[in-house]
Amino acid sequence: MGMRIVYVLTSLGMGGAERQVLGLADRMAARGHTVALLVLRPRVPYEWPTSHNVVHLKMRRTPLGLLVGLFQGRRFLRDFKPDVVHSHSFHANIVARLLKVVVPETIVLSTIHNVYEGGWLRMAAYRLTDFLSYRTTAVSQAAVDRFVHIEAVPQRKCIALTNGIDTAEFVPNADSRGHTRARMDVDSEFIWIAAGRVVPAKDYPNLLAAFAQVRAIKSDAQLWIAGDADFTASGRSARFVTKLRKGSPSGVHWLGLRRDLRDLLDAADAFVLSSAWEGMPLALGEAMAMEKPVVATDVGGVRELLWACGSLVPPKDPRALATAMLEVMHTSEEDRSALGRTARARIQHYFNMNDKSDEWESLYKTVCAGSRI
Repeated sequence: MGMRIVYVLTSLGMGGAERQVLGLADRMAARGHTVALLVLRPRVPYEWPTSHNVVHLKMRRTPLGLLVGLFQGRRFLRDFKPDVVHSHSFHANIVARLLKVVVPETIVLSTIHNVYEGGWLRMAAYRLTDFLSYRTTAVSQAAVDRFVHIEAVPQRKCIALTNGIDTAEFVPNADSRGHTRARMDVDSEFIWIAAGRVVPAKDYPNLLAAFAQVRAIKSDAQLWIAGDADFTASGRSARFVTKLRKGSPSGVHWLGLRRDLRDLLDAADAFVLSSAWEGMPLALGEAMAMEKPVVATDVGGVRELLWACGSLVPPKDPRALATAMLEVMHTSEEDRSALGRTARARIQHYFNMNDKSDEWESLYKTVCAGSRI
């Protein structure tokens, strides 16, 4: 018998966590489960498309806005009668737990998507509301370890269930690569690509400083950055992007928000991640599935994902990042291709989205049966 599942998100903005949730929702629906999405914020200018039933609570950051949103959420849950409410990231996790207060029969699962989800006040909120969540999962063991260490979540209730990658969608294709490079007016230049919202966590200043050093030695290198300001946040995000663009070295191309990441990854020669902190970055896994050599900062769950299939460097160290990027560029094309194939094999074996959906479905069934794992 199919389950009734509600996914709770802060927004449907075009970030990796949102895309991961929608991919999971699609697979649960395809398996015969009834799925709905409960979104805290109003619609934003750019969202991931979905065919699922979506309810926007349109919450405002005020006590009254919270109460009105909880009232609407309570009405929706009582009508929908979910077997499981699965929330994602701090705000959605807290709201889902508060909804259990007003709809006590609700079974809540919370998922943490980063090793850092805010300061001590937010961590205190996690501790105080933990009893309202049946189980807390995190997208990497690194995130589990940190949240248990700071006592935001008790160890007995926290497990790692990593992100999944759609290896059927993210497949390298020589024809697609050629067409995209031609469309992007690229000939023999070496293209680095970075992807993700332009937010402090991604530490793009670190990347720009490193690429300036790369460009001083490899003048034909280019850096594509696919991502834009977080439109669900304040105007500070847009100002942050503007400041970064003005200070960019030559060879940097800010592509903005893109829906063709698969094609861009195919056209690029290597992927770079410069983050200061992470959970388990979806774009990195997709780059590995596309057989791209990778240079990444050793933060959060990056090591768990990349393992020995790329280069790890310390965060906030532009010199180390540039050195690793240059090493990749000096490696033969044959060796880069071999490394890329190894990376894809790792994703297929350990991080395939279909397998991860099996794990989630099993957890949902365990929860619905009222068992402990």
